[in-house]
Amino acid sequence: MKWVLSNLDTIGDDTVSHLAIAIPPIIIAFVLSIPIGWLVVRLQRPGGSRLAAGVGSSIVTLAGLLYAIPSLALFVALPGIIGTGLQDPINVVISLTLYGLALMVRSTVDGLTSVDAATKSASTAMGYSAAQRFFRVELPLAGPVLLAGLRVVSVSTISLTTVGAVLGIQSLGSLFTDGLARGIFEEILSGIVMVLVLAFVLDGLLVLLGRIVMPWTKREPRGRRASRRVLQRAEVAS
Repeated sequence: MKWVLSNLDTIGDDTVSHLAIAIPPIIIAFVLSIPIGWLVVRLQRPGGSRLAAGVGSSIVTLAGLLYAIPSLALFVALPGIIGTGLQDPINVVISLTLYGLALMVRSTVDGLTSVDAATKSASTAMGYSAAQRFFRVELPLAGPVLLAGLRVVSVSTISLTTVGAVLGIQSLGSLFTDGLARGIFEEILSGIVMVLVLAFVLDGLLVLLGRIVMPWTKREPRGRRASRRVLQRAEVAS
């Protein structure tokens, strides 16, 4: 406990550095997964060609395989590919974005696919264009699944960010490497605790954000009533 009280500044600095590296990949992976997921769903739509469906399945499979790449190996190999320094934090950001996409693309496809066909047909009958239907109907209804995937990505990213400390990139992982080198158990333990705290806090914030952005899920989590409410909101906004 003495070490923790004497090194609160160090823990605070490492926490800020950790968040600075972890937050951008979470956001970027989420944003990029939307058009990729939309493309896959379009390729796999009923009545489409087998070739298009195969391409869509291949995209999801390739995205999933990204997660099989060992994180440390990717952190080391990436600088040689993009021409950055080994200790440049951008390497970790790009790598974590790829891992986020590996998880988020599947969730996005599942979420968009789960939208009831009757609901989409109803929105089309109401005069919505393809873009309006996607942003006002399909995306909101896929929201709960997207949020679930985003929560997994956030926890995974917070955890994987620590690996960068092996290469000398400052984060909460630095408490692991430094504590191990100096034999300070309290330093290692404080790093573990802070990673868990960040993961829980970020997950809680995402849940809260989901309730704010998707208030209908609190009362009508599923079913036709939820679909009808989204359509009504979209109609009012149009």
